[in-house]
Amino acid sequence: MARQPEDTPAAKTKAADDSVLIRELALLLEETNLTEIEIERSGLRLRVARNVTVAATMPAMANYAPAAAAAPAAPADVSKHPGMVPSPMVGTVYVAPSPGAKPFIEVGSRVSAGDTLFIVEAMKTMNQIPSPRAGTVTQILVEDGQPVEFGEPLVVIE
Repeated sequence: MARQPEDTPAAKTKAADDSVLIRELALLLEETNLTEIEIERSGLRLRVARNVTVAATMPAMANYAPAAAAAPAAPADVSKHPGMVPSPMVGTVYVAPSPGAKPFIEVGSRVSAGDTLFIVEAMKTMNQIPSPRAGTVTQILVEDGQPVEFGEPLVVIE
């Protein structure tokens, strides 16, 4: 029986080296209080991130209360809402085409299928997030510059 490439001693050594590198980066995150580190070495690109809840951002969100109050009451679990648009990737969401520019959408905006809702930056690539359907934006669930996970609710379009 022929050996598979991942069964070779060199492949096992590389996997062990990669594992050590990941552990070292995770320790570095803890020591420095960073939320993510991305490196590229010998053709290997590696990003290590950790989830951090920052309570200091909560008072700043109170500044947005009037806009949120204008929106209709949210269902208990917005992820089950039929008009919810999820993030198709992990990255950083941007609500406008450039800093200081007018946002792509606002609560109450009418959108058509294919209109750009956000940009998600992933691996230094700016990815436009198109609207999957026509309708009215009833909720925007993310803030500019916020990290997002795959499947995380971004917006509700009814």
